[in-house]
Amino acid sequence: MKVTTSCTRDTEQLGEKLASVLHGKETIALFGDLGAGKTAFTRGLCSGLGITDGVCSPTFAIVNAYQGKFPVYHFDMYRITDLDDLFATGFYDYIGNGVIIIEWSENIESELEPDCIRIRIEKTDNENERIFDIRGLDEYADLFR
Repeated sequence: MKVTTSCTRDTEQLGEKLASVLHGKETIALFGDLGAGKTAFTRGLCSGLGITDGVCSPTFAIVNAYQGKFPVYHFDMYRITDLDDLFATGFYDYIGNGVIIIEWSENIESELEPDCIRIRIEKTDNENERIFDIRGLDEYADLFR
């Protein structure tokens, strides 16, 4: 399913909508270029789960942990170059222990669970507009219209 947002607030609201259907053990893989809106989407998702801490990209920390309705583990895989790097992050230990949201999933695509939620974010010619291609949530398509 495809959803278009026209500003950062719309992107955050899309994340909030997604949060409303989570059960607490999902993996959400985000794909998209620098500035595509991955962190804004994550900020909205966390807000939808009652997380009020400042949500920011864990670029240097690799993972930020937040506690709301469910634990959320926010990964940034930008600097992950091989499976040894991924293993060193402790990534596999987080699976099944909360909601995992991954920025730069392109770098670990071979390690993603087949049933994870995949969200590809594309910029358009309009500076603030984004197109979200969401896979793995077809049963909730009406929520995102």
